[in-house]
Amino acid sequence: MKRHHWLLGSLILICLFVYATELFADDKEAVKAFDTVQKVFQSPRCQNCHIPGDAPLQLDAGLSHAMNVVRGMDGKGASGLPCASCHAEANPPASYGANAPPGAPHWSLPPAAHKMAWIGLPPDMLCSMIKDRASNGDRDFAALIKHVSEDKLVLWGWNPGGDRAPVPVPHDVFVTQFKRWADAGGPCPVVGS
Repeated sequence: MKRHHWLLGSLILICLFVYATELFADDKEAVKAFDTVQKVFQSPRCQNCHIPGDAPLQLDAGLSHAMNVVRGMDGKGASGLPCASCHAEANPPASYGANAPPGAPHWSLPPAAHKMAWIGLPPDMLCSMIKDRASNGDRDFAALIKHVSEDKLVLWGWNPGGDRAPVPVPHDVFVTQFKRWADAGGPCPVVGS
């Protein structure tokens, strides 16, 4: 009888070890997938609007927006100077010139209440911020995936018009990697490892 207990206990330990090894491998792949998420989120197309202050950035160099433009409480600009004053629902025709204001549906910054500012954040802090529903507009993973997959303003980053560089990762690759990371529970990289 004791031998059966020992064998059963050994079998359980082996199963737990295999399961833990698979989970660790899944986490490792998910953390690797987060590298792609970070590369996209910290590209100029994304971080120019995800700012710690109230003045958006512009151009690939991330310069302060001309004309003292500010966020406003809802992220759509100050009273009397909403973003839509210059930014239309789509990029203007190329004939308008390379420096014409770009456009996409609902052109705006995140609202002041959840700025989602990630300029210069290390990977672990960026990861935590993306998952934090208190700062991300109360989005769970399903809502985050929908946002990065379908939101027309987000999609603009891959077709920014003018001389602006698009997001440096193809959209389908980014979404696949975002889902891989999210499906694993959004494990965050450990700084210094």
